[in-house]
Amino acid sequence: MTEEAWGFSGEIKDNLLKRLRRIEGQARGVQRMIEEERSCQEIMMQLAALKSAVVQVAMTMLSNQMGACIKQEISRGGDPDTALAKFMEVFKKFS
Repeated sequence: MTEEAWGFSGEIKDNLLKRLRRIEGQARGVQRMIEEERSCQEIMMQLAALKSAVVQVAMTMLSNQMGACIKQEISRGGDPDTALAKFMEVFKKFS
């Protein structure tokens, strides 16, 4: 999809990619911790941080996508309420 379709500016896209790379590193770190048989508490703390990072990426994407999706629906002559309902379906998965 194009930047216009997603509604991501170059800055947001760069930020998302940077966060995803950091998440990738955190996931590898958790794998190492398990291999090293680190304490459950340490691993769970890292998993909590990983979960939080993933949620932040998802929320950034969702907040940017909502506006773009509604604009697309309206430009095609569609109903904004339908676009909002579709967005809410996805959003509920992260609540």
